[in-house]
Amino acid sequence: MSDNTTNSLKWGILSGVGAYILWGALPIYWKMLDHVPSVEVLAHRVIWSCIFMIILLSFLRKSRDFMRDIQKMFQQPKILIGMICAALLISLNWGTYIWAVTNDFVLETSFGYYINPLVSVVLGVIFLKERLSRMQWFSVGLAALAVTILTVSLGSFPLVALTLALSFALYGLAKKLVDVGAMSSVAIEAMLVIPLAVGFLIFQHGLSSSMFYVDYSFTFWLLVGAGAATALPLMLFTAGAKRIPLSLIGFLQYIAPTMMLFLGVFLYGEAFTSVHLVAFSMIWAALVIFTVSRFRLARKMKAHAVEVAELPKTLRENKAKASV
Repeated sequence: MSDNTTNSLKWGILSGVGAYILWGALPIYWKMLDHVPSVEVLAHRVIWSCIFMIILLSFLRKSRDFMRDIQKMFQQPKILIGMICAALLISLNWGTYIWAVTNDFVLETSFGYYINPLVSVVLGVIFLKERLSRMQWFSVGLAALAVTILTVSLGSFPLVALTLALSFALYGLAKKLVDVGAMSSVAIEAMLVIPLAVGFLIFQHGLSSSMFYVDYSFTFWLLVGAGAATALPLMLFTAGAKRIPLSLIGFLQYIAPTMMLFLGVFLYGEAFTSVHLVAFSMIWAALVIFTVSRFRLARKMKAHAVEVAELPKTLRENKAKASV
């Protein structure tokens, strides 16, 4: 392996780990805003993330790509519909997440992001006609059983967890079906829902400075920082995804919900019962089974690709021997 490849892989891993650590630490950030209604925090997150991304795109000299993506979106209704769906889904995900954190459901957000990859797999089977191995189906069934145990034992449906998992999985599906740049898409999604965000703030506060909490300087800067809190991990994730294998990304993504789990239990004192232990253990087992199964499949596909690539060479050698 060349030095350039090694350095690229190293920076890719650091970027990916950094992205998931920031995502995992976000409950601490939103907890500092628990005195602001969660819907207002969501509105500010939409507004400031859009502003931050537009400034960032200009700084990185990607404004032309951004404008090209916007033009393509309005020329192709399929892309426009897909982006609108993505914008609404990620807004639902953000809103649910902020509400859950500020109302002491950090543990359930962790559960939701643990089961998210498995929900994405099921959507891939339904909408993209993807196929699963027996072990992968077993892992999905194990996750479904864990959700059932939580529901029956605790006497309440894990609505937060399933809303987070399903909305983010559907968001990923929508993004997979539209051809828009990763950084441009974040700015476009925010732009599409900004009218709703601004309209809600005006409805709540009128055209007064109170909608931006100008009188409370710390709160104001926390709301402004929501833009960076949204964009920075996304930038790191994008940088990492370009440099490291997909199988490694799949492994790293469990950093964030694990951090959320520890924050919920040890920092915020949320109850972690024996039922939670059983359900989370089943989820962890399902994720291990699924990850190992996917890794084995990737190795088989890589080996098959090498065999196919070497086949013409073998045929040429055999042909040369025959001619002699």
